[in-house]
Amino acid sequence: METFGIRIYKEYFNFAAAHFLIFEDGTREELHGHNYRVNMQIEGILDKTKDVFIDFLHIKPIVKSVCDSIDHRTLLPANNPFLRIAIENQQIRATFHTGDQWHFPERDVIVLPILNTSSERLAQYLCRRTIAMLSDKYPESMIRKIEFNVEESPGQAAIYRLEYAELCPLKLLAASEEVSSPCTLSH
Repeated sequence: METFGIRIYKEYFNFAAAHFLIFEDGTREELHGHNYRVNMQIEGILDKTKDVFIDFLHIKPIVKSVCDSIDHRTLLPANNPFLRIAIENQQIRATFHTGDQWHFPERDVIVLPILNTSSERLAQYLCRRTIAMLSDKYPESMIRKIEFNVEESPGQAAIYRLEYAELCPLKLLAASEEVSSPCTLSH
């Protein structure tokens, strides 16, 4: 099968954020920050009536806006069993299972629908948000693979990849809120 794709790695695909990892044994890192960089690649088939798979002019602002949405924020995982998050009076209170607490102005925090704020889970989040936004512009684009890389420091990046056994329309990928989708992932 012949496929086409694009890879984008612009300097402005970045975000600065504070976070801490929560480990499986119930311990955690100290709150700290990174200047993250993001790049992505998407592959599929080229519509026979077109010469462009996905226009750079359309996808670049989408990826940038997804990065900007978490820029200069403290990132907290909504789905971690060791962390409770409460919002009261425009304040976020995060309570770790050991009793440690943090209080933040609500506007300075993004609570993400992920298990942890690892680079791997951030790559997954960015990929899913980009798919949702891109599907509005290219609902019928047939996708074989989409990949996001999140670099937390130079030379150190995590990769999240969705690769399908068969081509899958973007609109079906976006319809699924879960990691799984109506399309069959390849093994």
